[in-house]
Amino acid sequence: MFADERTQRIIGILSDSFFPILKAGLYFTIPLTLITFVLGLILAFLIAIARLSNVKPLEAAARFFVWIFRGTPLLVQIFILFYGFPSIGITLNPFPAAVIAFTLNKGAYSSEIIRAAILSIPKGQWEAAYSISMTKSQAMRRVILPQAVRVSLPPLGNSFISLVKDTSLAATITVTELFQKGQQIAAVTYEPLWLYIEVAFIYLIFSTVLSFLQSKLEQRYDRMVAK
Repeated sequence: MFADERTQRIIGILSDSFFPILKAGLYFTIPLTLITFVLGLILAFLIAIARLSNVKPLEAAARFFVWIFRGTPLLVQIFILFYGFPSIGITLNPFPAAVIAFTLNKGAYSSEIIRAAILSIPKGQWEAAYSISMTKSQAMRRVILPQAVRVSLPPLGNSFISLVKDTSLAATITVTELFQKGQQIAAVTYEPLWLYIEVAFIYLIFSTVLSFLQSKLEQRYDRMVAK
């Protein structure tokens, strides 16, 4: 009898909490992921170009940036921005702090993906572009980058899906995203195991949908290139 009551209670809690947690994911986790990924891609492209530059100070600065943000934990970077910066008079709200931290971190990681994709294009492609009087910037824009995009799509897609899960770290600075909402409900219901399993299931739904969209995007791009 007791087991049946407990089972019914757990089912009721999970049923009542599913949509509030899902709503937090749709209102905070997904927007945080999208904003961060777009800004991170822009930053990553600039860093990758700087890494490939013949201007030594620019190349060194880009290398230093990547070294710092790839060599330190993302959680520590978030804490420095949100908890550390107020000590020097810079106070950030939770959501902007999370956006900045994720953007800088993903920018560093994605820059290496983009740089590797550009370097993977055969030198003959550059020579062919130069042979028809293209400048370096024209060759990069019209010949190299379209091919580099195709190469970088799978790893960048994986990075995007990874970012969805990494946003759970924003809960540590009180951003009410998917995981934070699950924590709040678990603290009230005293059923952390089942609620965290539910949170994991919702993350799995998001990751599965995004993986499917990534696959469709890669197929479409491959068809465009083939034509």
